[in-house]
Amino acid sequence: VTHLETVGQMRRDFVANVSHELRTPLTALMGFIETLQGPARNDPVARDRFLAIMATESGRMNRLVRDLLSLSHVEAEERIRPGQSVDLVGLVQSTLRSLAPLAEKSEVTLVPELPDAPLAVPADADQLRQVVTNLLENAIKYGGRQGTVTVRLSHMVRDPALRSPAVRLEVSDTGPGIDPVHIPRLTERFYRVDSHRSREMGGTGLGLAIVKHIVNRHRGRMKIESGQEQGTTFTVILPALD
Repeated sequence: VTHLETVGQMRRDFVANVSHELRTPLTALMGFIETLQGPARNDPVARDRFLAIMATESGRMNRLVRDLLSLSHVEAEERIRPGQSVDLVGLVQSTLRSLAPLAEKSEVTLVPELPDAPLAVPADADQLRQVVTNLLENAIKYGGRQGTVTVRLSHMVRDPALRSPAVRLEVSDTGPGIDPVHIPRLTERFYRVDSHRSREMGGTGLGLAIVKHIVNRHRGRMKIESGQEQGTTFTVILPALD
């Protein structure tokens, strides 16, 4: 019964983590509502400040619920192989365009190193877009201001791990990097290297867990390379269409 107990413990840990993540913004909202109904009822300055904080906290809860639903959906489909043909070059280009305002706001330069020809992979287009978006958002948010985020795409005739033709996606930043001791746990649900900074940036702690499950569904591989003050590179290797 060891595996049953392990699954049960994982479920309990997951519920505890979700409860903890929701409790903080809920407590804040309840406190501000009580204050606005009482002492700050006729204080327009305090009201505007509290409403701004409440909007931030409610947005945080909304992102958490959205990511939880996304994770549940991805896990439910993990054993179903995607059957569409998706051009990864075009998908990355459109994702870069959509994230350009975030990069500009963060003073981050996006550098695409993409081939001219399409690179087709068997994939679920929406899920693959989520992978690219999550990796790019992380690089922009945690790579530091005035940094550079480079996106590379390349084709391999035969990848040693997949033993087949493959497409390699790399997202690299020039940020402070991650202590190697954290790397094995980065794709765990709710695991954060710096929980305070992650919450300030709007992170839910589920982004890389979602990426891992999507990559697994696509029969791919993911690697993380980083070191303190050396930047971070996330590499996703996906089977290519012959």
